[in-house]
Amino acid sequence: MKVFVVVPTYNESDNIVTLIERVLDQRDDINVLVVDDHSPDGTGEIVARMADENHRVHVLHRSGKMGLGSAYCAGFRMALQEGADFIVQMDADFSHDPATIPTFIGAMDTYDVVIGSRYLNGISVVNWPLRRLMLSYFANVYTRIVTGLTIQDCTSGFKCFRRRVIESIDLDSIRSDGYSFQIEMNYRCVERGFLVGEIPIIFIDRHAGSSKMSKKIVREAVLMVWKLKAGSMVKRLTRRGGSHAL
Repeated sequence: MKVFVVVPTYNESDNIVTLIERVLDQRDDINVLVVDDHSPDGTGEIVARMADENHRVHVLHRSGKMGLGSAYCAGFRMALQEGADFIVQMDADFSHDPATIPTFIGAMDTYDVVIGSRYLNGISVVNWPLRRLMLSYFANVYTRIVTGLTIQDCTSGFKCFRRRVIESIDLDSIRSDGYSFQIEMNYRCVERGFLVGEIPIIFIDRHAGSSKMSKKIVREAVLMVWKLKAGSMVKRLTRRGGSHAL
């Protein structure tokens, strides 16, 4: 079995060496794939040197800051090419604990997709301002109401996929970024009938007091759930129309 952990980076030189070492320590069948968006602080070059010394470390250099969603899609494609059986996605700043990865892999005996949930057993978030926490929590409530998803943490960026799940999704059709990328991927998985499970995690924001949230990200997420809902309705109507034609 081969596990690939995909980690998008931009200016993570302070964290990346320790993170890679911690991830690799979890299991002997884990590989780390860093997707670096031409970090000015040299993150990509640091990982490239590690890759020269360790065959379980891989790096994909991109020409600039092109967005989280496209970084994950690029990483997923490369992981598939490298023969990954399971693909884990996670952040580079230690807000996601590498020690959770074996739990993900164990849960794959039951599920096709496993999500590290901050809201499965109450709220398990550390270092977020109340406003940010409430925005995230109610964004998930809103997403469930509109899309019909039963996932408690639709916007979590810490999750694991079976190979066949990623293969079934047209990654070229994914245009969303940020939190809406997480929502869209979850929706596509459920839409295709894959079994999605959640395990509780403790999310620790390593950048207390700061936020990557922006009005653009929020607006994209708000619109995305309606696009997904509308697309699903069109597909159902098309199928019904086709069956009547027969």
